Amino acid sequence: MKIGILALGRPTFDVQYAKERLAASLNYLNTTNHNIFGSCELLLDEQDAHNEINILKKEDLDFIIIIQVTFTDSSTILKIATCLEKPIGIWAFPEPRQSGRLRLNAFCGLNLASHTLGLNNIPFSWIYENPENIKEAKFEIFINSKNSKRPEKILAIPSLGSKKARLIKEKINNLKIGKIGSHPDGFDTCKYDQKKLMGLCGIKVDEIDIDKFLNNSRNVKSKEIEPTLNKLKKTISSIKEVNQKELILSLKLENSLKKLQEEGAYNAFALRCWPEMFTKYGGAICAPASISTENKVPCACEADVYGAVTQLILQEVSGQPVFLTDIVDIDVDDDTGVFWHCGQAPISMCNPKIKPTATIHSNRKMPLLFEFPLKEGIVTMMRISQSFGEQKMVLSKGKMIDRPLPFTGTSGVINFDNDTKEVLNNIISYGLEHHIAITYGDHIELLSELASELKLPILYI
Repeated sequence: MKIGILALGRPTFDVQYAKERLAASLNYLNTTNHNIFGSCELLLDEQDAHNEINILKKEDLDFIIIIQVTFTDSSTILKIATCLEKPIGIWAFPEPRQSGRLRLNAFCGLNLASHTLGLNNIPFSWIYENPENIKEAKFEIFINSKNSKRPEKILAIPSLGSKKARLIKEKINNLKIGKIGSHPDGFDTCKYDQKKLMGLCGIKVDEIDIDKFLNNSRNVKSKEIEPTLNKLKKTISSIKEVNQKELILSLKLENSLKKLQEEGAYNAFALRCWPEMFTKYGGAICAPASISTENKVPCACEADVYGAVTQLILQEVSGQPVFLTDIVDIDVDDDTGVFWHCGQAPISMCNPKIKPTATIHSNRKMPLLFEFPLKEGIVTMMRISQSFGEQKMVLSKGKMIDRPLPFTGTSGVINFDNDTKEVLNNIISYGLEHHIAITYGDHIELLSELASELKLPILYI
């Protein structure tokens, strides 16, 4: 078989480690009986990838392997699929849970790609495995299946609603989200349509210019952030060890966000958290988002409006703060997954054995982020999903377990109630969004009743 290779990465991740993982995968490919085409270099920007696409166009290939070496958005993968018009497979790498930075975040890239390819009805195969562990039979299935057809599993029809669910629906109908900036390019998971959203639940969205928000934040006086800073000094360790100028800028974002919430009577925010917060402003909005979410004005990163909707719904059902997080690793052998999102989990989710720590963003190296492992306990997972262009409620349950911090920032290890291998397959084969919301406790029954009131089918993962 003639196989074209495109290895995708981003320079904001651990490029040296990425190259090591790529080299290991190429060593494996060279042991197979297939002919490999392409430069096999790590492609760190769109232009490099487009140049490689043009080279591979000239070859009569049977199959394309996109090696998802680090996280990337889905735009390049969609370009590869549409330009080369060959069967494609995505190979993503797990990474060790060593309490350090998330060095590759390749699973999230695979997740993002699966959503975009699903929306565009492009079939693909996939594998989430380190090259050292791949068996020949599994690899041959990967390159010969050429499918990942749309799942035939029937979504559950919700049970009857309830008075409590109807009251929640009525309350949600009057809620409002402030959307600050636009979602990043290649993040189809964060797209929304106001008319479609209004038809679902009545939640309104106001568009807010990000530059205006950043300018307002710059104009916050230092004395206005003193109460928050003094409180953090008592509750967070290591706050004096981060860059103090950048810390002040970060806390000004928190103050500006609070003022905006009060002026606009917003119930949640969907905000563009990168790159402008770092490149144009100079401070992270992760800790401000955590503080706001803890105060039950949830914040969805990457301007994910449906993520904010999900948070609001789960918050109303549970009465507790809700963490909108990425699933960044699933280990079938260990029977666990990892939730992680920079450093913006609500602080009440911190493992009580650990004091939260002030830290910096793993990629952008600016404060303020919080760092702590998530506490032990039963959690409910939920997402209002638009995978395959159809609205549905995604539900799951599991138990956060008492494990060391798997990655820097706010993260935790979970045992899913469902079989871990099936959870992994459901996330990718259903093309789900890369953000899912979690809160503590078992809220499946009331969420199912609310799904009935909202006329949403349910996908249990």
